[in-house]
Amino acid sequence: MEIGRHWKAIQAIFDEGGRSCRHFAVATVSKEGFPNVTPIGALFLRDDKTGFCFDEFTVNMSKNADENQKVTILAVNSDPEFWEKSLIKGKFLTAPGVRLMGVMGKKRKALSREIDLWKSHIKPVEGTKGYELLWKNLETVRDITFDSFEPVSCGEMTQGLWS
Repeated sequence: MEIGRHWKAIQAIFDEGGRSCRHFAVATVSKEGFPNVTPIGALFLRDDKTGFCFDEFTVNMSKNADENQKVTILAVNSDPEFWEKSLIKGKFLTAPGVRLMGVMGKKRKALSREIDLWKSHIKPVEGTKGYELLWKNLETVRDITFDSFEPVSCGEMTQGLWS
């Protein structure tokens, strides 16, 4: 499936996934071929089939991305109400999840607008001890360029969603 034609729908699924789950699963592979999945909450999609994520505390993801830039990111709408309604109807009205595949760039200093976007995203927890320890001073990001996607399939319940 052509990613550009579905980009707005993909962004909507990522928005719902971020709200309901608070993180995305970012999969990388080491040069030896070992997979690693890292939960990342600080990931944003742009309108041009690209995105960026903050890369401060990740050890294996960082090392893997430096050696093998290929990445897959999974977003799932985990909202219990969404799932309950879908199960009762026997059909998803919107896709429950999507995988984006692409290439992760090298680490770079975050732009002020990227930092501002992250800070507005986590404003509700500003002032907490966890905010101070984890997120107050994020400043390193990686750009991601996406070239393909794969919908999460739930058999008959997801048929026809990507037509």
